[in-house]
Amino acid sequence: MEALKTVTLFVVTALAEIVGCYLPYLWMKEGRSAWLLVPAALSLALFAWLLSLHPTAAGRVYAAYGGVYVCVAILWLWAVDKIKPSTSDWIGVAVCLVGMAIIMFGPRDAAH
Repeated sequence: MEALKTVTLFVVTALAEIVGCYLPYLWMKEGRSAWLLVPAALSLALFAWLLSLHPTAAGRVYAAYGGVYVCVAILWLWAVDKIKPSTSDWIGVAVCLVGMAIIMFGPRDAAH
């Protein structure tokens, strides 16, 4: 159950980060309203706060989160950008998720 909670929190965190970066992209590259920067800033603040909710060391959380971010970014590519991920994309996602699982759920020395 703890693993599901951790992964779900990572997914929500990744969505907050992607939205926080995608909205400025729309403003800068697509000519959309500068007002998009307001929800973008709020989304990035949410992203930072969500990362702080994990009970383990920050460096470990940041490292493991990166694996989930890669997965969510590829899903975003598919759902939002309408670009079908390649086999290499999916293999990369699998490698990243395995790395995340090892970092977050692997055995640790009791002193650390």
